[in-house]
Amino acid sequence: MSEQLVDRFGRVHTNLRISVTDRCNLRCIYCMPEEVVFLDREELLTFEEIARLVRIGTGLGIDKVRLTGGEPLLRRHLPRLVQLLAAIPQIRDIGLTTNGLLLEQLAEPLYQAGLRRINISLDTLDPGVFRYLARRDGLDRVLAGIEAARRVGFAPIKINAVSIRGITEKEVIPLAHFAREKNLELRFIEYMPIGADRWERQKVYFAAEIVAQLEKAFGPLEPLTSDPSSPALEYAYADGGRVGIIASISRPFCHHCNRLRLTADGKLRHCLFALEETDLKTLLRGGADDGTLRRAFVDCVAGKWEGHEINTARFIKPPRTMHTIGG
Repeated sequence: MSEQLVDRFGRVHTNLRISVTDRCNLRCIYCMPEEVVFLDREELLTFEEIARLVRIGTGLGIDKVRLTGGEPLLRRHLPRLVQLLAAIPQIRDIGLTTNGLLLEQLAEPLYQAGLRRINISLDTLDPGVFRYLARRDGLDRVLAGIEAARRVGFAPIKINAVSIRGITEKEVIPLAHFAREKNLELRFIEYMPIGADRWERQKVYFAAEIVAQLEKAFGPLEPLTSDPSSPALEYAYADGGRVGIIASISRPFCHHCNRLRLTADGKLRHCLFALEETDLKTLLRGGADDGTLRRAFVDCVAGKWEGHEINTARFIKPPRTMHTIGG
């Protein structure tokens, strides 16, 4: 490999998160507005365009991809994209993040296509709280999707729960019991300034508070040494199993970030909170050769900042909300 995706701070980028749609069948309050205009379908990258960009990325060291949205299971024929990506020899890991509403029907086709790792968003086991957070019903469908993923054989299955003060405190222990009983890996994610509404820092339920709550219920947690590029702080229960926390606010992991993001409309972003994007779709559809696209990848990473600066007065909330970037 003659060239790697290395930024000014020496971070090597090997992880590409790919949004396949901005559409979603929920309206989670920390992600998107209630009223939204979605992209026309012709504005989305085709599966062949995505596969071409991934192949170019592998020549620069990309070896891990994750499919996101919006809600990725709303993208028609998604297993075909998984097949295309699984056929790229340099890709060693394909994951997917979903809200789970359509997973009961799609777990088997996705597994057969080559997907093995899956993250499912689940903030609560209370139908009323689910309705409040998602602005829609659907908890029963998410739980059915989790069972389908377990039955098919996905491993690991990770449960992502956004932690919001005033809501999360009473959800932590029930979610932990549920994950432990089902042999799932639970991960709490600190509430971030990436939704449509004004972000209120006082609503962040911090990692240290979650750990203290878990230890009170389950005993001491042992911190685990994990991949330094992983965003999660991992802990082991004394009697087996693990739990993770993505502490984007209280313990940012920018200094070892290895991620790039490709939006559904073909924009490459070097950070979730980036204020600038590289327009790969226009290059693709304008007839750009692989060398030009490679250079676009390299230049995007070269412009990456040191960190998102959420905890400073310099932070600027990006104009895109999470559902248009990719979770």
